[in-house]
Amino acid sequence: MARMSTPQLLMIEDDLRLAHMVGEYLTQSGMAVAHAGDGASGLAALQDKSPDLVILDLMLPDMEGLEVCRRIRALPGALAKVPVLMLTAKGDPMDRIIGLEIGADDYLPKPFEPRELLARIRAVLRRRGDGNAAGSEAPAASVMRFGSLEIDRNARSVTVNGNMAELTSYQFDLLVAMAERAGRVLTRDQIMEAVRGRELEAFDRSIDVHMGRIRAAIEIDVKNPKRILTVRGVGYVFAKQQE
Repeated sequence: MARMSTPQLLMIEDDLRLAHMVGEYLTQSGMAVAHAGDGASGLAALQDKSPDLVILDLMLPDMEGLEVCRRIRALPGALAKVPVLMLTAKGDPMDRIIGLEIGADDYLPKPFEPRELLARIRAVLRRRGDGNAAGSEAPAASVMRFGSLEIDRNARSVTVNGNMAELTSYQFDLLVAMAERAGRVLTRDQIMEAVRGRELEAFDRSIDVHMGRIRAAIEIDVKNPKRILTVRGVGYVFAKQQE
C-alpha cells in the first residue's frame, strides 16, 4: 500500500504536557503524530503504525530510551531502519554519543524550540525522500561502485562483496556525501553541512562516532581502513581507488 503524503510520526515521551504541545505544533505543520508514553507501548505502536520517523525521549518510566533505540535497531526488515531523533536532557554528551553509536540518526537537547524540532524532522525526511524519489534519474546513475563496495542511492542500500551493510538513514547519507566527493579531504564541518545544511557545533565529536559505525559496516579490516581514511588534524577522505 502506498504511503500517504502526510509524514507519519511516532513520539515516545512520558511528559504528557510536552507531548501534547509538540504534537499540536507538528500537526499544524502538516504532520500526523501518534504518541506513546513509555518504551513498551512505543515499541508496540512502532510495529503497528510503521511511522516515517520516531521522536524518542531518553528518560522513560519503564526503560531507558537508549534501550528502546537498541530494540528498534534489532527489529526485522524496514522497521529497524526507521529514523530516530533523540531528545536528550540538557544535551548530555555521553547520552548523545551512546545514542549515535547504537543507531540514532539525530539528537536535540531539551529544552528545545518546536521550530528547531520541525526543521530537524524535515531534514531527516527530506534526505529519506530524496533517496526514494529519483524518478527521472537513470538507474545506472544511482549506483556508485568502489571495488567491492556498492552504494545504491535510489534503493538506499549498501553492499560489500554482495553482503548488505547495516547503516542508519543518517549514516547512509553521510556515506553518500563522502562517496560523491571521493578523493577530496573534507573537514567535519563540511561533511555535516553536506548532509544537514548546518554548521557543526564546535568540538562536537558525533561525526567521529558516525564514521566509526560506517567503517564497521563497510571496511574489510576496521583496524586498517582503506575506504574512509582519517586525515589527522583535518577530517576524512573517501578513497577513490578501493579493492
